[in-house]
Amino acid sequence: MTLYPKLILEALEKVRYPGTGKNLVEAGMVEDNIRIEGSKVSFTLIFEKPNDPFIQSVVKAAETSILTYISPEIDIKGNISVKALQEKRPEPDKLLPDVKNIIAVASGKGGVGKSTVSANLAVALAAEGYSVGLLDADIFGPSQPKMFNVEDARPTLEKIGGRDLICPAENYGVKLLSIGFFVDRNNAVLWRGAMACNALKQLIADANWGALDYLLIDLPPGTSDIHLTLVQTLAITGAVVVSTPQQVALADARKGISMFLGEKVNVPVLGLIENMAWFTPAELPENRYYIFGKEGCKQLAEELNVPLLGQIPLVQSICESGDSGAPAALNPDTITGASFRQLAANVVERIEYRHKHLAPTRRVIIQS
Repeated sequence: MTLYPKLILEALEKVRYPGTGKNLVEAGMVEDNIRIEGSKVSFTLIFEKPNDPFIQSVVKAAETSILTYISPEIDIKGNISVKALQEKRPEPDKLLPDVKNIIAVASGKGGVGKSTVSANLAVALAAEGYSVGLLDADIFGPSQPKMFNVEDARPTLEKIGGRDLICPAENYGVKLLSIGFFVDRNNAVLWRGAMACNALKQLIADANWGALDYLLIDLPPGTSDIHLTLVQTLAITGAVVVSTPQQVALADARKGISMFLGEKVNVPVLGLIENMAWFTPAELPENRYYIFGKEGCKQLAEELNVPLLGQIPLVQSICESGDSGAPAALNPDTITGASFRQLAANVVERIEYRHKHLAPTRRVIIQS
């Protein structure tokens, strides 16, 4: 039987690429390098990305189609090579080379104001002239788009260094990425752990974060796969843990600190942040009402020998500013604005101390 390229292409027209539904020839996935040497056939299939999930199945289908529609005697198995148009994602240790400091913002439980603290800390750092990014890693409850008044933003792709990278949204001098930009804001995100972790990796590795002094990562509450994925993907400069002074919240904050300081993770804890430290009515700014208990975080910080980075009061305006998409830290003349500016200064000071007294940050390798 005489073989020629047109026969091969006709067989490949019967194979469809699952990503588009088009056949391989129609989709332009067959490179113009078909080689025929007796019964041996070889050629290259072109994919957009090197990690395309359909590579193996498409190559297998192409082999089967040629053997079925032309001849079972053709030597094709192992002779189909693959080429990707985009460059491979950098290795984990080479991710974000232009980001100086990566700060994980965590909490032992939900409802303590972790995302509010993350947003305002980012804004306060940017107001001091630092280049700042904020990654909303709370995959199942993303709230940063609303807090930054960018709910309708749809990040675009930009080709950089042979790769299509996501361009973060930006407001108040802070670069922002969130899974909230890519899902329906009115529907719950029902993903298994592996899918959520892959989404986090993509927001980290496939985004154009550029040069940053600080990248804050707003983690989900508690301890989960997301936390482990983060410390395995990036070298975290340090973590801050947010809690209210209530004993129930402090019990979970203790577990969060234990996770970061544990032997397997070993991420420095920069300090504790006490949110809702006291309630102050707007009409009585000098009054303090300790509705969740008094100085619980201060006592825990002393017990665990970690710094207390700040105490943020509960004022009605902080809720209003979050809902309106204008973080309280934008106005340093208010009680909460001043508190967040001071918190930012304390975090900067603590990071400088960490760099001076601790070994350089390394990505965590967790043995299964």
